[in-house]
Amino acid sequence: MADNARAKRLADLIREVVAQKLQRGIKDPRLGSHVTITDTRVTGDLREATVFYTVYGDEEERQAVAAGLESAKGILRSEVGRAAGVKFTPTLAFVADALPDNAKTIDDLLDKARASDEAVREAASGAKYAGEADPYRKPGEDEDDIAE
Repeated sequence: MADNARAKRLADLIREVVAQKLQRGIKDPRLGSHVTITDTRVTGDLREATVFYTVYGDEEERQAVAAGLESAKGILRSEVGRAAGVKFTPTLAFVADALPDNAKTIDDLLDKARASDEAVREAASGAKYAGEADPYRKPGEDEDDIAE
């Protein structure tokens, strides 16, 4: 079992090698400049690596990029093995990163909250207190207190 620091270094190396190879070395038109490698994780035994990526484009382009990455997996793995110099080159699994979708969902929710806050602020701008400005009773001010 490898230590976590070694797995982290290998993950960083894999991320850099895959990104550089996608940018310069692979001629597949599906893997254009709109693919970004966001993160890489390696298991503790250094046998499997998960590469997270994002795609700038619509769903059709995402599917094309996924197919292109799957077809280029062997080339990328051999390049990682050449650069890493480890006994066993980790297998690569490509996973679309959900971070941009999550960020968009959070932005939409924040926009809804801002709109709701603005509606409450507008409704409260002309509102008045239901009772008096000072709702607390003070001794001597109430008629019942004087009669007793």
